[in-house]
Amino acid sequence: MSETPGPRHSDLLTIGQLGKRSGLAASALRYYESLGLIEATRTTGGQRRYTRATLRRIAFVRAAQRVGLSLEEARTALDRLPERPAPSGAEWDEVAASWQNRIDEQIAELERLKTKLTGCIGCGCLSLTRCALYNLGDRAAEAGPGARYLLTRDPTTGPEPTSADITPCGAR
Repeated sequence: MSETPGPRHSDLLTIGQLGKRSGLAASALRYYESLGLIEATRTTGGQRRYTRATLRRIAFVRAAQRVGLSLEEARTALDRLPERPAPSGAEWDEVAASWQNRIDEQIAELERLKTKLTGCIGCGCLSLTRCALYNLGDRAAEAGPGARYLLTRDPTTGPEPTSADITPCGAR
């Protein structure tokens, strides 16, 4: 009797088993599958079954998320790795090196955020909507939606008001 290719039934995990082992809810696993991060085979009854190597892929995705990569960036990195269960050291080093610029950008963004938070909170108003220091005349609205100064603008080069424009928060 010839053995069929692929994993043995005993090597496959149900979605519940995979969830328990990975710490993710079944809904998250189905979402990961819909994004192409993981894949399942189906039983004749339509139930999902995952190989044990899927645990390694999930760990990889979660590591990517911890360093601030999006799920799309994690998928792109996974696509560069071989299908066998574990990448070689050189293959992993290549993926990790590709993350270095992204991590450096995140560190710089967090440093800017830290500077802005301490500077703004230092004025005492605690209000970004009324703050004459960072958003005089709602100038941030011109740059687009969201917390423009907190998340994207560099305080040394942003369109900050001149000292003549600044009115302390309580002196309006």
